[in-house]
Amino acid sequence: MQMWDRWNLAFDDRMPIYRQIILQFNRAFVRGDISPGDRIPSIRELSALLRVNTNTIQRVYQEMERDGLIGSKRGTGYFFTEDLKQMEKTRRDLALDSLRRFADEMRALGLTDKDIMDELASYMKGDEQREHGS
Repeated sequence: MQMWDRWNLAFDDRMPIYRQIILQFNRAFVRGDISPGDRIPSIRELSALLRVNTNTIQRVYQEMERDGLIGSKRGTGYFFTEDLKQMEKTRRDLALDSLRRFADEMRALGLTDKDIMDELASYMKGDEQREHGS
């Protein structure tokens, strides 16, 4: 059983489905669930597995190919890039996106950038657990 056979995506209305699928691929790639050079399902296969329109998966693959994440080999299928620099760029992009959302949420709670940095440093040292008796 392949990893995407187990993908149980609960699509979020706030983001287009194709973007959510790309995000799932990116996360799997940087976690190592997909290795450089791995074959990925055909458009029809993934469409059936995820129960989404083939046009949606076509768009996913077009976007990922444009971004250098995948390539196609005529008659063989789609494969993830073997470019390790692309993998590192994808990891950095995901991390920056997470940091951006985190910082926006903390600022929405009224914390200053210094407060955010202090809280994060404390949390990373494990102080947050001791503070709350966990």
